[in-house]
Amino acid sequence: MPPRAAILPSAAPAASPPALRWRIACLAGAAIAISYLDRQTLPVAIKVIQKDIPISNEVFSHLNTAFLAAYGVMYAAGGRLVDALGTRTGFTCIMIFWSLACASHGLAASVGMLVASRLLLGMGEGGGFPASTRVVTEWFPPQERSSAMGIINAGTAVGAVIAPSLIALILGFANWRVIFFITGGLGLAWTFLWHRVYFPPESHPALPESERLAALAPDGPAPPRWLDLLTLRETRGLVAAKFLSDAAWYFYLFWLPKYLYDARGFDTKSVGTFAWIPYAASGIGCLCGGWLSSHLIINHASINRSRKIALGLSAALMPFVALVTRAPVGWALALFSLAYFGQQSWSTLIMVLPADIFPRESVGSVAGLVGFGGAMGGIVFGEVAGYLLDHGYGYAVVLGLAASFHIVAFAVICFAIPNIDRLRFDDPMPIP
Repeated sequence: MPPRAAILPSAAPAASPPALRWRIACLAGAAIAISYLDRQTLPVAIKVIQKDIPISNEVFSHLNTAFLAAYGVMYAAGGRLVDALGTRTGFTCIMIFWSLACASHGLAASVGMLVASRLLLGMGEGGGFPASTRVVTEWFPPQERSSAMGIINAGTAVGAVIAPSLIALILGFANWRVIFFITGGLGLAWTFLWHRVYFPPESHPALPESERLAALAPDGPAPPRWLDLLTLRETRGLVAAKFLSDAAWYFYLFWLPKYLYDARGFDTKSVGTFAWIPYAASGIGCLCGGWLSSHLIINHASINRSRKIALGLSAALMPFVALVTRAPVGWALALFSLAYFGQQSWSTLIMVLPADIFPRESVGSVAGLVGFGGAMGGIVFGEVAGYLLDHGYGYAVVLGLAASFHIVAFAVICFAIPNIDRLRFDDPMPIP
């Protein structure tokens, strides 16, 4: 097992043209937008799909569990895959797989076939965020990482904002199966562009040879094993915090359209008209959380202080979602929007922490473990939510539970990572 990590000053990648770096961040953000469009297609179209395939609340939670189980496992394995293959090839393989898996939903004729498609989609999408985290590590210095991750994470909002309106539009002239073929095709188109234009800094043709050589660091040690990484309290803290916060996030993500259908009487057209609003707020949260942390660093705050201030403020917004069921529908959407804003501000910062803390050769693996923890939180709470809703407890109880998770997660971060800074694995220190 690796020795207890020693704290080092944060290392930055070699200088590269700023415009090139930000174009790369936008390209990775487009991939994340497509992933959220793909995963949201089923929840948004569920009312129409139910006319062909009967789906109860518990069956719906099982479909989400199928996605998240595969997503969580492959989030961890996808991180390892990207570490092994490199960002360019790894992201290419990941996107091709999930695009074909998305299209396969259009062939489903039963719940079992939908479960299989959700499993395959989760397997593919699991590598998206670890690959994006490696992009940030390869191209951005510490003071820009949270802003870059904010742009990438804003892709979640773009995809989720597009989904309700796009699906309502397509259902106006075609059946629900066509939606999955179209969204799968978008992913394949992105893959073609990515493979043509993305290269790591040490081999990017747009960089002068001197800058490519500066970025070409000597080979580092092999990535530690997952079990060895889990001996570090920093890894355990990130995994536990992500388990808690994503338990709430995946409930909001998958169940908001169904809540509007079931509790507020919306139809598909109404969902297409209004359900994008909280997702748009989540995109603003991605940018604001990343901007605030970067702004604090630029103004001479430490990475530890800047990340934790932004995380704490994000978590403080989350308890208000417990008031949703007592509010008129307009205020309910506003409260959901506040929660989505806070969650994605939080998520941007959590996802950049592996790049802040761990060496480059371990970033994909750690990000994968963290994402696995988040997916497991989504599974556990999603199954609990489905059971509670089908047994008469109602959305007030479920939202009340979700409202507390980020506060507990922030306490876990503060306890497990008292100082956010760079680690390495070659200086022996006792493991706690």
